[in-house]
Amino acid sequence: MRSGTGQVGRDRISGVQATVRSFDPTTRSGSVLLDDGTELPYDAPAFDAGAVRHLRLGQRVRIEVDGPRVTYLTIVTMPDRR
Repeated sequence: MRSGTGQVGRDRISGVQATVRSFDPTTRSGSVLLDDGTELPYDAPAFDAGAVRHLRLGQRVRIEVDGPRVTYLTIVTMPDRR
């Protein structure tokens, strides 16, 4: 679902896939790369929302973005929260 202009940073976007660029298990935060090369950071609340225990660099994930921040992140093979 997209609303707004279609640009990351201004929209609420769900169901988007990305690739894990970094992950810090201590802070449960890191960043992902969208398929167009855009890097988006995620924090512990986004990581925790997806019920994920650990991520590997290069792993494919499904994310939800609200404005400039990732609000939900889970592994592509995990069921969606809806």
